Amino acid sequence: MTLRYSIYIFLLLFSLPIEAQVGKVSSYEIFGSDYSEVEIKSNELKGAIYYLVSGHGGPDPGAIGAYNSSRVSEDEYAYDVTLRLARKLIEKGALVYMIIRDPNDGIRDANVLKLDYDEQCYPSSTIPLNQTQRLAQRTTAVNTLHRKYGKQYQRVIFIHLDSRSQGENIDVFFYHHGKSKSGKKLANRMKDTFKKKYAQFQPNRKYTGTVSDRNLYVLRNTKPTALFIELGNIRNTKDQRRFILKDNREALAKWIAEGLKSDFKP
Repeated sequence: MTLRYSIYIFLLLFSLPIEAQVGKVSSYEIFGSDYSEVEIKSNELKGAIYYLVSGHGGPDPGAIGAYNSSRVSEDEYAYDVTLRLARKLIEKGALVYMIIRDPNDGIRDANVLKLDYDEQCYPSSTIPLNQTQRLAQRTTAVNTLHRKYGKQYQRVIFIHLDSRSQGENIDVFFYHHGKSKSGKKLANRMKDTFKKKYAQFQPNRKYTGTVSDRNLYVLRNTKPTALFIELGNIRNTKDQRRFILKDNREALAKWIAEGLKSDFKP
């Protein structure tokens, strides 16, 4: 393999296009063989930069639930939704960085996503076992990139699943840092988007998702405006359908992308 080709592969795996050209098709190995080809469909998000951070990963699978006879973990489903979101943002012309990344798990369509421990932190760092070190590692990765782009529009999105009592059915909800006005605005825009989507696709079910401020480490320490999303209770059967089914993971990614678009161009 030539040096030039090796560099090309590295760029495909670890960075995304800077200039959005409508109609351009590029290949990204990180999305997996079935989804690697991505076409820029619009310039709706041209100029926007997103850092996408799926929860946990590496030695920490996060919350664990049971689906039929299988164990399901927070990090695998959060990662799959995050990958799908990244793809949709690229299609709209955004520059996207996947901060937590798996070298061999692209977008997957199965209901049960196999649990592994090989996720890395951008660009290719081993994720430490210690929780504080893990959080510091990903915030440092985001902040290092943030300095590179100065005053450009930048947002960091953290995607997680919650773990509560098995009988507690919850909706998607959002956290922002208490001192961030732009974070609160983004969270409310996202909530409004989900409320409209629920009214459209689940008209008989009231949306009860909330926006609140939390003094979480990642919200407190990342430099870009940050949003923390909880997709549902991994232990609740009804909530599981929201992310176990691949069409629902795709819908979550689409709705989040639309919420981000509403914040970028109000």
